[in-house]
Amino acid sequence: MPQRHSKNNNDLAFFTYDEKRKLGYGTQKERLGRDSIKPFDACCLCLKPFIDPMCCQKGHAFCKECILECLLAQKKDIQRKLAAHTAQQKQEKEEEEERLMLQKARELDAFDQQNHGAVPQYSDRNHSRDKNGFHGANSVKATSYEEEALRTMKAFWLPSATPEAPVKVEAPSSCTSCPEGKEKLKLKSLFPIHFTEDKSEQDRSNPLDKSYICPSCKVTLTNTLSLVALSSCGHVFCKKCADKFMVVDKVCLVCNKACKERNLVNLEKGGTGFAGHGDHLEARDFKHLGSGSGLGLVRPAMKT
Repeated sequence: MPQRHSKNNNDLAFFTYDEKRKLGYGTQKERLGRDSIKPFDACCLCLKPFIDPMCCQKGHAFCKECILECLLAQKKDIQRKLAAHTAQQKQEKEEEEERLMLQKARELDAFDQQNHGAVPQYSDRNHSRDKNGFHGANSVKATSYEEEALRTMKAFWLPSATPEAPVKVEAPSSCTSCPEGKEKLKLKSLFPIHFTEDKSEQDRSNPLDKSYICPSCKVTLTNTLSLVALSSCGHVFCKKCADKFMVVDKVCLVCNKACKERNLVNLEKGGTGFAGHGDHLEARDFKHLGSGSGLGLVRPAMKT
């Protein structure tokens, strides 16, 4: 059966829809694979396997060293911003005091000129005129007006008279925040978590490739499972076991330590700056058609 003529006709003066699709025109879609999603046992900051993992109350897990360095850097940044804000407030206070002093001095000068400006007082009697050739209070007013105009002149073509916009430093927040969830985070709110390592797999090529299991049902933990950590002791279980046993018995299945329902923290997985999880597992990129864009080398969208 012959193919459709509309898809093979390439002698037209314009691009057909099928030709644009072959050139990569339009929105390209591709589903993210396993390599694009952060594993559950990877730090949210360094994206490497956990070393002494710590978890916040929202379920974001970090390496102990990474989160401590992050919180310390945030505290230093807060101190720097606070010092800049204090210096700006001090400068604004000094400028306000100087402005009030100048305003008071101008009022005194205006009062003095109003009372003694009609009869100018000169130390030298030979000078019957001032330097500008005017007499009395009018000369004083004209001179002060010119000086004020020169002082407040906004000449953008002169570097010395270019107006500058004041930089306002806002008062910084005194609380550190979680680098993943952006909520307030304190060091004392972090708690260590403990994964149960699978000891049955002895023949591993790489000793760093560890696999973890649920201590209750012995199921291997993966990104497909929802995990729950106990903030009271730090042990990690699958959500099915946590809802079935610990919510009812109010006790940890590993160390028999008492726990409450508020101690159950759902661990987050995936969702870094370079990956997604949940319902957002499809990457999209829009390509426009243009000369020199190299779109001929772009792989066309796969038909589903």
